[in-house]
Amino acid sequence: MRIIVGTGPAGPGVYLIEGEQAWNLTALDNAVGHDLMGLIAGAADAAALAARKDGVAACDAAAITPALPVTKPGKIICLGLNYVDHIKEGGYDVPTYPALFMRSTTSMIPAGAPMVRPSCSEQLDYEAELMVIIGKGGRHISEADALDHVFGYTLFNDGSVREYQRKTHQWTPGKNFDGTGPIGPVVVTPDELPDGAEGLKIESRVGSEILQSATTSDMLWSVARTISTISEYTTLEPGDYLAMGTPPGVGHAKKPQRWLRPGEIVEVEIEGIGICANPIVAEEDVSATEAAE
Repeated sequence: MRIIVGTGPAGPGVYLIEGEQAWNLTALDNAVGHDLMGLIAGAADAAALAARKDGVAACDAAAITPALPVTKPGKIICLGLNYVDHIKEGGYDVPTYPALFMRSTTSMIPAGAPMVRPSCSEQLDYEAELMVIIGKGGRHISEADALDHVFGYTLFNDGSVREYQRKTHQWTPGKNFDGTGPIGPVVVTPDELPDGAEGLKIESRVGSEILQSATTSDMLWSVARTISTISEYTTLEPGDYLAMGTPPGVGHAKKPQRWLRPGEIVEVEIEGIGICANPIVAEEDVSATEAAE
């Protein structure tokens, strides 16, 4: 099943996507709500609603303005070093335990929304990533059972302000600037993809310029292993986001370095899932627009 949360001709809601068409499942059953949590919690049966989709008018999927798949996730946990060639280009040693950090909700934006280059630094970088949305929570989850805890997979661009990321050994500032973490728009349920979303081509680009290109099979920690490892120290909850790290080709490692610039549109694409595209805007332009309104 392919799903987009957002606002379309049929209003806000959770839309079932088939080909170029979309159906508002929220219009069929209010229990679905306006993000994925209704389906994740089982308040509504997605498969049963899909069978009844003709009860509402179809619309053009491209006409939907995306929203965040889960509006208020309990946790956003990210892997910093999960592709060997990316680890090497950053000058790090290959870790024996995943490099984990957290992102804030104010850093997250939906696909299509402006990605903000902050006024204090021009070093806004891109990172194409697979994002996992937890469906069933738990603690001490075995690797063998871990994929049963996945609701779906989507796209993530882990926008990083490198100047601030490298100010200290802790990456928190550079990974949490407001409006730098696009996610979505399409969420794909596990039955539509290979187990653990392995073997999928992953790319980032600006126009015809390919910035990163790899496969999710190159990840050091698979989705199952990541879920199991994280659940050793924290209880995973329904609706949590897990970002699976980025392949090589990031801007800070290029010669010359390649930062995202206002006016560009950056895309992240993963085979079988879709494209997350966001325009780059300067923070000072956003502030000026807000002041004029």
